[in-house]
Amino acid sequence: MTEAETSAVEAASRSKTDLVIVTGVSGGGRSTVARALENVGYYVVDNLPQALMVQMAELAHEAGGAARQTAMVLDVRSRAFSTDLAGAVKALRERGFAPRVVFVDADDDVLIRRFENVRRSHPLQGNGRLSDGIAAERELLAEARDLADVVIDTSHLNVNQLRSRVEELFAGEDALKLRVTVLSFGFKYGLPPDADFVLDARFLPNPFWVPELRDHTGRDSDVSRYVLGQRGAATFVETYARLINATAPGFEREGKRYLTVAVGCTGGKHRSVAIAEELARRLRELRVVASAQHRDLGRE
Repeated sequence: MTEAETSAVEAASRSKTDLVIVTGVSGGGRSTVARALENVGYYVVDNLPQALMVQMAELAHEAGGAARQTAMVLDVRSRAFSTDLAGAVKALRERGFAPRVVFVDADDDVLIRRFENVRRSHPLQGNGRLSDGIAAERELLAEARDLADVVIDTSHLNVNQLRSRVEELFAGEDALKLRVTVLSFGFKYGLPPDADFVLDARFLPNPFWVPELRDHTGRDSDVSRYVLGQRGAATFVETYARLINATAPGFEREGKRYLTVAVGCTGGKHRSVAIAEELARRLRELRVVASAQHRDLGRE
């Protein structure tokens, strides 16, 4: 076997090592993500210096077994952390690895509240304000966020919801296929920052104005029938299901593994929830890996 053939075989072997790189803002939920990955079988290395990423990947590859699923958690508090995450990922890919980058984020006001609740200072705060540390960290991590395969915004997620989201993304034999999250939300609470597509369901009559439906949600059958029975609703769902199904193979070829389709209505309780559930169901019928999540359900 020639040297080129040997290298090709080694690269193909390394591509079977499932590597996940987790980074993101302090207070965003990296520790919860790490624990969730452990729950679905990953060997997790926390606070890994970025300079050791390639060596860790090689060790995981050589060890085989359970180490073939390895997650590396990077933290700006590590003295060995650098901003060249893109260079490190490129080096891994040149060796035949196919790492997936997860970036955990949250709104500034949420981060401030979390730090104040635990009475801790931000690791980059120094003698400045908490907001100064958050801003400095965002600047440091800007490239890492742009590089991410999936951004998980934890602003409105509790620990259990975040763990469930991670397990849905990384558990099971379909982990390397495009995974679609259909996320309902309320426009009055703001757009989801991690959305790839934003759909507007406010063209449909609002069940809020139907007294017997007001206190129910889009998960309830009466509300779902009402929303989906409106003129244009079925066409709306079918059109977007076909669009996502048609583009899924292209996203997979380009290496995109996660797609967030956000469906909004006024408050995120009735129309968007019903449409999100139905769109996810329709996508599964088309053999697309899809699940529905509801960001603002219960906030009213």
